[in-house]
Amino acid sequence: MIKVICTTVARLPTQLDDGERAFTYFKGARREGVGTIGKGWHGALKRQGFRPNPATWDFVQFCLAVCAADLCGLRSTSADGWTRTIKLSVGLYEPLRWEPWKEKLEKTLKILTGDYWSLIFTDAGMPPPLGNFVAKDQDCISLLSGGLDSLIGGIDLVSKGRQPLFVSQLAHEDSDRQRNYAALLGGPDAHYQWSHGISFKGPREPSTRGRSLAFYAFAVLAASKLDLARPTIYIPENGFICVNPPLVPGRVSSLSTRTTHPLLISKMQQILDGVGVSVHLDLPYQFKTKGEMMNECLNQGLLKQLASKTTSCGRFRTYNRTHCGRCVPCMIRRAAFNNWTSGSDDTNYAFTSLVGSDKASGPDDPMAVALAVLTVKEKGIDRFLGASLAFTSTTDRPQYRSVLNRGIHELEALLVGDGML
Repeated sequence: MIKVICTTVARLPTQLDDGERAFTYFKGARREGVGTIGKGWHGALKRQGFRPNPATWDFVQFCLAVCAADLCGLRSTSADGWTRTIKLSVGLYEPLRWEPWKEKLEKTLKILTGDYWSLIFTDAGMPPPLGNFVAKDQDCISLLSGGLDSLIGGIDLVSKGRQPLFVSQLAHEDSDRQRNYAALLGGPDAHYQWSHGISFKGPREPSTRGRSLAFYAFAVLAASKLDLARPTIYIPENGFICVNPPLVPGRVSSLSTRTTHPLLISKMQQILDGVGVSVHLDLPYQFKTKGEMMNECLNQGLLKQLASKTTSCGRFRTYNRTHCGRCVPCMIRRAAFNNWTSGSDDTNYAFTSLVGSDKASGPDDPMAVALAVLTVKEKGIDRFLGASLAFTSTTDRPQYRSVLNRGIHELEALLVGDGML
């Protein structure tokens, strides 16, 4: 079992149990073996005029604590090399508010990371920053990653006359891109860009399935700066990636990332409502393929200018900040560009064709996509999906089924064009 404590410096135990990891919020403990979360961030938020209510602030602390545990807990030490058992002590400002939601939170984290979580809430969190609050002028929140979907989401909101406040999670090579897109779409004062700032010595777990929680925490925090009773947080992601059905039986559960899975978003919405965080999470493109998002974007001229400069690759750093062209996100991107009727793909790919592409850097994703396409062609979409849509209501299931079927056809066209099929 992986044991992690997240607390303030003042409440840090004098001695940790054998194998137990500890992190301190927003201030370093200057103690060997103790990590830090968001060093200096609390004070920076106060200076920026943030004054979130306790429920919002504790959601931020909770998400960052989960990210810390996810990063320091190596999957390689588990029995199957993937599924961990994590006992996490989360310091909060108002822990009693969260106790009734403990079991639902544990199950929600299981959906996201595929691990077994045991949560303990303590009163060892930091109080919210008490800045001199001045509301922002924007009317909604939109996540901005530097990827193609989030760019289209921002373009569409602005084209509809909305004034989004963009929120980004610092991501190395994407940081400048995020700032440029936000400034172009909303101006220099329409963007918050933060890092979880989790620092510790020792190896890091590379799968980072919990990292998206920091993104959601930042969005909820940014929403506290809007003078709205229940601001909407837009999560722009195409429907195929939202559901991310396993392409082959071996990629079940969290082996296929569930960062924006509709079930995860639904569970988070219930928890946020329950603890008193008044925001609305919205997946505006959950029934659209990536290609459809491109074709239906409300400013085709701007999309032509920026689309090829966005980042989609799952192995961007592996290929020295170049799209590999052969991972699943790259294939979905290439298929979407091929389906786009108004522009062309000027992205620089390490492999311009799937045929003969090197799989030494990771799984054979083109083969997995090919098997998925063939399964749909020979046995039908329902055989391919299996239980992937078990989470849906009878009302939404036909729409999810349809968008996944259309997404497979976009990928099929790519494989045929590259000569794989």
